[in-house]
Amino acid sequence: MKIGFDNNKYLKMQSEHIRERISQFGDKLYLEFGGKLFDDYHASRVLPGFAPDSKLQMLLQLADQAEMIISINAADIEKNKVRHDLGITYDQDVLRLIEVYREKGLYVSSVVITRYTGQAALKSFEAKLENRGIKVYHHYSIEGYPNNIAHIVSDKGYGKNDYVETTRPLVVVTAPGPGSGKMATCLSQLYHENKRGVKAGYAKFETFPIWNIPLKHPVNLAYEAATADLNDVNMIDPFHLEAYGVTTVNYNRDIEIYPVLAAMFEGIYGECPYQSPTDMGVNMAGNCIIDDEVCQEASRQEIIRRYYHSMNRLRREEATKDEIYKLELLLKQAKVTTNDRPVVPVANKLAQEIGAPAAALELPDGTIVTGKTTDLLGASSAVLLNAIKTSGGIADQIHLISPDFIEPIQKVKTVYLGSKNPRLHTDEILIALSMCAATDPNARLALQQLPKLAGCQLHTSVILSSVDRQTFKKLGIEVTNEAVFEN
Repeated sequence: MKIGFDNNKYLKMQSEHIRERISQFGDKLYLEFGGKLFDDYHASRVLPGFAPDSKLQMLLQLADQAEMIISINAADIEKNKVRHDLGITYDQDVLRLIEVYREKGLYVSSVVITRYTGQAALKSFEAKLENRGIKVYHHYSIEGYPNNIAHIVSDKGYGKNDYVETTRPLVVVTAPGPGSGKMATCLSQLYHENKRGVKAGYAKFETFPIWNIPLKHPVNLAYEAATADLNDVNMIDPFHLEAYGVTTVNYNRDIEIYPVLAAMFEGIYGECPYQSPTDMGVNMAGNCIIDDEVCQEASRQEIIRRYYHSMNRLRREEATKDEIYKLELLLKQAKVTTNDRPVVPVANKLAQEIGAPAAALELPDGTIVTGKTTDLLGASSAVLLNAIKTSGGIADQIHLISPDFIEPIQKVKTVYLGSKNPRLHTDEILIALSMCAATDPNARLALQQLPKLAGCQLHTSVILSSVDRQTFKKLGIEVTNEAVFEN
């Protein structure tokens, strides 16, 4: 994989910049942390070289100064809101995040439940937190939020929220997803700290959009593609342009809320420490791009993947046509089509030729292998076997798994377990291959190729089964597919 991003430079520069921001305010900095902290695969795809846990590693350099607060919206707990990338509810994710942060060496001090109205459904969740030694605080809905500044910045506004007790100079406020109330938690704390005579500041850490690269740079377009369902739009920051005469990039929600935030800062401190939304940010990612063309091409490919992802969501009635329309516009702005993803035309052409589902996978050296549906294997299983055979230099005519070995497995699936599909899924193929590897050196060699598939690109002509999709995800393979259900 070509590298376009200097991860080591990023870790050093980012942690130094946050230290500088802490010293700017004196006593304490509340850092609103957007995006994913330790599994930021979007960033690693569009900035090749960016490690998925880069932000976590950066925070670990500040671990002795930092503590974590997790915000969660009470309504999201009541409604069992789900993180679709993980398939778990927001409250479950909070418990997961606490365990992960602790295992990594970060101090999690508390959870803030925002928009709290005394919901009985939250008692069980609060008990689980308290059993883990996590303090629970409540923040309430404020009448007139966010426009009635005089009321918000008063004892009847932020003042009625619980004051979250913190002990370290850097307080990182994170959440399981958008709409959890991270910013409101930070601002409420600033109000309470100021009443107690503590000089506290606020900053925002969002990786995207990157403020110091062009508005229509593919990396920033890829961020719009990733948030198409939220209808986020990248914009030139007019406040920064007016204050400094410098063009920077931010996104619509931060720009729209900035005048309100500035008024809140004035209400708390008497003045706003920032001249623009860009001033609030601490992100240094744009300074660590070392090969712009590599990052541009990686981002164009990400936009195509996002388009296919949304097309599948539309097929399952989870997305809107407006979302698809936005992604089509982003494809045009990036000057790409779906056929610029090399595996797409190959898989679709093969499917058309054979009149059945087909798949194509691009290996690290650019070789594209294919797989087609047979009586024994689905297209996904076939392409997986062909990929590890090609990677291991195993001749095509060699059977890694004998058909005589597959047929009894099919009988168990259909006769004894009642499955309607006799073909073996990818996980079943790998188990069968593992059994063969006990006596067959070719099967052993093939299994040893699996780690080499991480980062490879795959496209199928039909919607994948959940089993196959999960197997490819575990192998680190980037998957797209046509929004067509297999008959």
